[in-house]
Amino acid sequence: MTTTTKKPTERLIKKYPNRRLYDTETSTYITLSDVKQLVLDQEEFKVLDAKSSDDLTRSILLQIILEEESGGLPMFSSVMLSQIIRFYGHAMQGMMGTYLEKNIQAFIDIQQKLSEQSKGIYDGNALNPEVWSQFMNMQAPMMQGMMTSYIEQSKNMFVQMQNQAKSMFNTFPFQAPNSPTPKKK
Repeated sequence: MTTTTKKPTERLIKKYPNRRLYDTETSTYITLSDVKQLVLDQEEFKVLDAKSSDDLTRSILLQIILEEESGGLPMFSSVMLSQIIRFYGHAMQGMMGTYLEKNIQAFIDIQQKLSEQSKGIYDGNALNPEVWSQFMNMQAPMMQGMMTSYIEQSKNMFVQMQNQAKSMFNTFPFQAPNSPTPKKK
């Protein structure tokens, strides 16, 4: 009688005190580059400290981003990173993560639509520059419309989050810092 074993939904990677990463699925040590490839391949994984079992996944992902950012073509400007840092400890910190996540997903959706529409432009081996140019000229108005819609949705989402925060904080009896204290009768 044969039994089938189901592959775990999440790949487990253990991080040892010597800073080495061990992939329990392949029973091998891996590098940050290998973990980056797992991300690119959209593999579900979790990195745990081998001793304490603390979840280190975010820390490892941040290390990969740091390596990519120092690689010559950074995605984040110093101004943007400074603005993100300013949100830590701010009342809107929890909402900012959701806001950024939804915006990145909207950007990915736009990218996928463009990719789907561009299928058939190339003949398998080489991209025909003339056909590509015609395609891009036709796509410009559509892309502008999608980006305008994306920016509008992003703005509306942020305003909605602000309104939620205001309504949440309006239930508390806060007093403005420079307003006179009410006189007791």
